[in-house]
Amino acid sequence: MQFGYFAMPSHPPERGLKAGHDWDLQVLRWLDGLGYAEAWIGEHHTAPWEPHPAPDLLVAQALKETQRIRLGPGGFLLPYHHPAELANRVAMLDHLSEGRLNFGVAASGLPSDWAMFHVDGMSGVNREMTREALDIILRLWTEEAPFTHDGKFWKVSAPETMFGFLKPHIRPLQKPHPPIGVAGLSKNSDTLKLAGERGFLPMSLNLNPAYVGSHWESVEAGARRAGRTPDRRDWRLVREVFVAETDAEAWRLSVGGMMGRMMREYFLPLLANFGFLEYLKHSPEVPDSDVTVEYCARHNWLVGSPATVAEKLARIHEEVGGFGALLVFGFDYSENPEAWRTSLGLLAEEVLPRLSHLRTPAPAG
Repeated sequence: MQFGYFAMPSHPPERGLKAGHDWDLQVLRWLDGLGYAEAWIGEHHTAPWEPHPAPDLLVAQALKETQRIRLGPGGFLLPYHHPAELANRVAMLDHLSEGRLNFGVAASGLPSDWAMFHVDGMSGVNREMTREALDIILRLWTEEAPFTHDGKFWKVSAPETMFGFLKPHIRPLQKPHPPIGVAGLSKNSDTLKLAGERGFLPMSLNLNPAYVGSHWESVEAGARRAGRTPDRRDWRLVREVFVAETDAEAWRLSVGGMMGRMMREYFLPLLANFGFLEYLKHSPEVPDSDVTVEYCARHNWLVGSPATVAEKLARIHEEVGGFGALLVFGFDYSENPEAWRTSLGLLAEEVLPRLSHLRTPAPAG
């Protein structure tokens, strides 16, 4: 099992934009030093608790200040970018990364972002735009011959050579392109079906393990459609994690710290407005009013001493049938940085060795 990081990035609304960016950069330096495998940075435009509209700005800066960790958007919201411009920008970023770039894509799920860009997310137009944009990007990266794509949302050309020397030429360093990751939330996620269909890296967002199990079924369904065999070792699970020397200390610093505040003030109300609280419940009979920060900490979060967190993580690994990487859900502990640094360190240095016996099966055949 590998460890990585998934950052919205999340910051309290009173945090200045640069101060939040600087915190994220500091965490990425820590992750690199601790041997974390990868980090994914989100994009949002209208959420004060998720205030980074351009993940590539953070990625580009972090690439200069890290040595080994793979970095990438998690992901670019494709409906809000012209696919030709983004294809060139991501290809350039791959060269700057010297091959350390991951390319996360997403359809956008915030109604306020849809409203800003006049995208009809309620009827699924955002998902249609995402598929079309990704198809265009991949064609620009992999096809040598000139072409014109005349689609529902974009008209894009890879033109013929002009004057003998002007032509499309910007392609990624990694061949055929950087690893592509997509994140899914809901049961029977269409996004994760796309991952299975296209061989992308599937990421399951932080839900109750009972629902996460259904996510791999979505990956398998998409893979069957395309005649592929998916590999569980590619599957990433995003979880809230806080490790401290004792269970009591971990509870105090998580539920009583920024994890608890962000969940209480933003994430739980957001999921409630979407009707998604059911995805956090260990049983459908649990009333919505019982889905509190404390409830999530008991049933969904990986909070406790190294021994406790290792035990919880091993149980999830068994329940879902195995996965390849745990992605720590990022929080802003800039007012108590040592607590977050210690948690990340304990996870890498004391939890991981306790999990060396876990094996995720390779695909059959």
